[in-house]
Amino acid sequence: MTTVAEPHNAASIGPSDRLLKLLPGIGLCLVVTGMAYALEAGERVMAGKAWLEALVLAILIGTAIRSLWTPDDTWHDGIAFSAKYLLEVAVVLLGASVSAATILAAGVPLLVGIAGVVASAILLSFGIGRLLGLPTRMALLVACGNSICGNSAIAAVAPVIDADSDDVAASIAFTAVLGVIVVLGLPLLGIALGMNGIAFGALAGLTVYAVPQVIAAASPLGAAAVQMGTLVKLVRVLMLGPVCLVLSLIAPRLAPQEVPVGDVVAGTARAKTFDLAHLIPWFIIGFLMMVACRSMGLVPTAAIAPIGRVATLLTVVSMAALGLGVDVRTVAKAGGRVTAAVILSLLGLGAISLTLLALLHIV
Repeated sequence: MTTVAEPHNAASIGPSDRLLKLLPGIGLCLVVTGMAYALEAGERVMAGKAWLEALVLAILIGTAIRSLWTPDDTWHDGIAFSAKYLLEVAVVLLGASVSAATILAAGVPLLVGIAGVVASAILLSFGIGRLLGLPTRMALLVACGNSICGNSAIAAVAPVIDADSDDVAASIAFTAVLGVIVVLGLPLLGIALGMNGIAFGALAGLTVYAVPQVIAAASPLGAAAVQMGTLVKLVRVLMLGPVCLVLSLIAPRLAPQEVPVGDVVAGTARAKTFDLAHLIPWFIIGFLMMVACRSMGLVPTAAIAPIGRVATLLTVVSMAALGLGVDVRTVAKAGGRVTAAVILSLLGLGAISLTLLALLHIV
C-alpha cells in the first residue's frame, strides 16, 4: 500500500552515497528558499514592508516550479528529506521560544476545546463525505486529514483502516493543494475579523493542516500568533494517537473492499501492530523537551533569537520542498464529490473553530 513519499533505497546505500543522493534535491530547495528571501527583500525595498513573507513565497515558487516541471528521481530524495526531516528539526527548535508559562496562559478550557474541535470536525467531515457518496474509508481519510494534521494523519490512519492506495493518494493531493490556499487566505480572514495575534494564532492552529503551514499563516500577525498557533497545532497533532486507537478498534467492522491479497495481509498486520511512532512523533517529544528546558532556564536567553532564526530558515526550506511536491493539476483528477467533501469539511472545521474561540472569548 502506498502512503507517503519517503526518501527511497535508504537501507541499500551507505551514508556517503545517501548524502550524495540528497544533495540535488536539498540544493533545489535552497535555491527556491534564496529566491523567496530575495523577493521578500524586494518587497521591503519597493513597498516598505513584506506583504508576503518568505515562508509563503517559498510555497508559491515551489508550487509554480512543480506545476511546470516534474522532478525525477535525481531530485526526489532531497526534496522529501527537506519536507520531512528539516521541518521536524525546525519544530523541535521552536520549542525554545515557548515556555510553560505560554502553555498555561492558553488555559485548560482551550486545551480541552482543541480535543472537542477535533472530535466534532471528524464526525462532521465523515458525515459530509458519506452524504456525498464517498466510500467509508475515503470519507475517514478526508475527515482525519482535515481535522488533525493533513498528510501525516492520512499516512497514520491509512494502514489502520486498510485504506486503498488510490484513496490515500487523492486525499494527500487535496490536503497539499488546499493547505497552500488556506495559508494564503487565512491571514486575510484574520485581518478582516480584526483578530489579535493570540486569537489568530489559535485559529490558525485549529484549522491549518501542517505545522509549517501554521507558522506561515500566522507569521503576518506577529510572533505571538506564531507561538500560539504552534502550541495549538501540536496539541491538535497529539489527538492523532487517540483517533488511531479508536479507528483500530472499529476497523474490523468496516465494510470489506476488493484489494490484492498481499495488501489485505499487510494491512491487517499493520493494523494489529501499529506502533507508538505514529501516535507521538519524535519531533513532538523533542518540542516538549525544548519547552521544558526553556522553562527551567537551561536555554540561555542570548541563544533564543539565533535558535529562532535557524528554525525559521529550516521552515522556509521545508516550505519550498512542500511547494515542489504540490501539483495543482492533481485536484482535477480526483472528481467533484471528493472536491466538495474536502472543501465543505474545511469550512465546517473553520466554523467549529471560530465557535470555540467565541465561547472562550478569545476572538
